[in-house]
Amino acid sequence: MRTFLPASLIAALLASPFALAQESPSGKPTALIRITENGGELQGKIEKLFRPAQEDQNPKCVQCQDARKDQPILGMSILSGLKKDGDHYDGGEILDPKNGKVYKAKLTLREGGRKLDVRGYIGMPMLGRSQTWSRQE
Repeated sequence: MRTFLPASLIAALLASPFALAQESPSGKPTALIRITENGGELQGKIEKLFRPAQEDQNPKCVQCQDARKDQPILGMSILSGLKKDGDHYDGGEILDPKNGKVYKAKLTLREGGRKLDVRGYIGMPMLGRSQTWSRQE
């Protein structure tokens, strides 16, 4: 049985950024990702990085293998091509700027749109890693 979220909830999701909730050892988010819809596909761009003062505040994606190679991570598109499929978004890709690898991606809304489960994987979803992103207030 599929659960469909109200259009107003999806609109609210797309109107607000999500903060990446992959926590550092201090328990703080590492980046702010703005998720937008364009032509029925979700896209996500890094809007802000939360890095310790001693680290480079404008790092480049030195490990990337595509057009993003050596480009600033800040402002970089890391989510693309995700299309709605029932109660989740699927069929797109996510870039991990730390290692430059691109993975297939699947997104699922939780807690009334307050949380977003983000799964990057190779081949099939069970061969991957998940993160939970929280809506930025």
